[in-house]
Amino acid sequence: MKAIGENSVKLGVCYYPEHWPEKLWKNDYERMKELGFSYVRMAEFAWTIFEPEEGKFSFELFDEAIDLAHECGLKVILGTPTATPPAWLTHKYPEVLNKRQDGVQFQHGMRRHYNYNSSKYRELTTKLVERLAEHYKDHPGVVGWQIDNELNCETNEFYSTSDHNAFRQWIKEKYKSLENLNNAWGAVFWNQTYTKWEQVFLPRPTIANSPNPHQALDEKKFFSDSAISFAELQANIIRAASPTQWVTTNGMFGHLDNHKLVENVLDFYAYDSYPNFGTIIPDDTSKPLRDRKWSWNLSKVRSICSNFAVFEQQSGPGGWVNRVEQPSPKPGQMRLWTYQSIAHGADMILYFRWRTSTKGSEIYWHGINDYHNQPNRRVKEVQTISDEIGRVGEKIFDSKYEASAAIVHDYNNEWDGEMDTWHGPYTKKSEESWFKAFQYNHIPVDSLHFNDRTDIKHLKEYKVLIYPHPAILNKEYSVLLEQFVEQGGTLIVGCRSGYKDTTGQPYMMKTPGYLSELTGVTVEDFTRIASTQPEPHISWNATSEMNKAGDFNEVLALNNSESQIILARFEGTYYDKQPALVKNAFGEGNTYYFGGVFNLEIATNLLKELNLDDETNIVAPENIEVAIRTKNEKKYIFILNYSDESQKLILKKNMRELISDEIQSGYIEIDPFDVFIYETELN
Repeated sequence: MKAIGENSVKLGVCYYPEHWPEKLWKNDYERMKELGFSYVRMAEFAWTIFEPEEGKFSFELFDEAIDLAHECGLKVILGTPTATPPAWLTHKYPEVLNKRQDGVQFQHGMRRHYNYNSSKYRELTTKLVERLAEHYKDHPGVVGWQIDNELNCETNEFYSTSDHNAFRQWIKEKYKSLENLNNAWGAVFWNQTYTKWEQVFLPRPTIANSPNPHQALDEKKFFSDSAISFAELQANIIRAASPTQWVTTNGMFGHLDNHKLVENVLDFYAYDSYPNFGTIIPDDTSKPLRDRKWSWNLSKVRSICSNFAVFEQQSGPGGWVNRVEQPSPKPGQMRLWTYQSIAHGADMILYFRWRTSTKGSEIYWHGINDYHNQPNRRVKEVQTISDEIGRVGEKIFDSKYEASAAIVHDYNNEWDGEMDTWHGPYTKKSEESWFKAFQYNHIPVDSLHFNDRTDIKHLKEYKVLIYPHPAILNKEYSVLLEQFVEQGGTLIVGCRSGYKDTTGQPYMMKTPGYLSELTGVTVEDFTRIASTQPEPHISWNATSEMNKAGDFNEVLALNNSESQIILARFEGTYYDKQPALVKNAFGEGNTYYFGGVFNLEIATNLLKELNLDDETNIVAPENIEVAIRTKNEKKYIFILNYSDESQKLILKKNMRELISDEIQSGYIEIDPFDVFIYETELN
């Protein structure tokens, strides 16, 4: 993340000077510096402060706040305040407001209630951002910009009149003719054929709430392009005024191609990390991850941008007045979550927020400081983190996460799977099961995004790719996967693979479609597993171990028995003893096709089959996460204890622990929520 112009991991905080009396500002800034903070982020919700009336701009409040922050040695990240349009704007121009699918218009009073495609909103946004960029382009304290705030948070669906009109134009540009559109949407079914462009809308309410699935897939792509266009509008203005100030935005929310956003618009990506959500989300799966699940979220962020920033790192219990009922982080958890972000690629961490708000919906979304502004244990914990980062931050800055395996995903299947329950829910379940298997076996794993810009070089960075249920898979993607396996890679796929084209229409060929030759199988029979019937099992040929195999089953036929091995068969159903898991040799590599949905037990057994190397020389229990970052022939092994109990480690060789600067070996005890970073030579 060299775009930020640093050479060490840096800390900072979110601050809202407009919320507090001016007499508090200097003391706040001075205490930030005492805590070792370098950055302060502000202004992303302050449109009315900057423009109290249409066309009348005022910079006094933030000029004073930014000048003072700069005097105190802090670098300022300015947000463009377009996430919360002013009351004067929404009252005068109600067309800027978003609508629900049924046409009900959202009103002023929360945030993110506008739509990206309103020409009036884009016009007023342009004027505001131009004035902001021009005013702060030469300010020595302003180093970068955050566009808007959490694009597509709160809602990621847009049905205003402006959106319907923009969608119609987007569709015309994509398909060129109504004939192409009708073919792509399968409009001949149920007589949905369009004969004039003005008949085309975003999906609207239908009987049984079941819109055309191919139209719904295009809808998600349109929502994404709309958000990216809105971000690009602002980024272009800022860069024209000041090419030396970097541009980013924060989030990772639905119906947004974040990879395209970064490639086309941003200098780097920023994420908002709130692991405490994992403690309140119901999870009845085997060995739930809880706050450790955020390591998977961070892995997805890393697939967008290998080194990134965290613009909101959780620093206290979260809660709005009417939702999000989180417990307080236990002593040590804020430090643990900070290193969790760093271990996965974060080079800048900003805590949310400096002080808990006394106003509005977030009066229970706690910051580092409480309302009383007196010392507390969270302030003390941040001081500990800051002291440690001061010692180790330069070494680990701009290092790269190291993994020999990746879980593959793509937006087509993600968005199509929102409606299509014949494959969508399976991906989430399988991804989490595989991530758990890697985590609990202490094998680092990446998230790899598959798109039109992916080439064989990206795939060959890994020994193993797990692509759980790519229902949508075109010939070009399958050829790329063939090249990967042929050149020595290992590919693992599950049921419901390869049977749809990029419009979401099934191929008229045997499943798994273009993957059939690569995997060496075709699907002879299939069934969903109803909740009213006994759950089938698979039996592993090598060990006779039995694992549950629910949700969906496919009976596999082998194309070429000479290159194939049946690793497991179904048990306890009408397709008893039929192949369930097949290994196929292809070129220098292998594929594994499982005719089912992966669970933790099946993923763990397959992981043993892969024989991935342990590169850590550390033996650790399941409660420990192991992550590896590398730089300049050095390997940095992060050991993260997510348990509220001490854990035992075994170090097979002498290693320097960076935080304590001690040489350790043999049996080591790590305290509850503690973190170690071991430095070793890169093999």
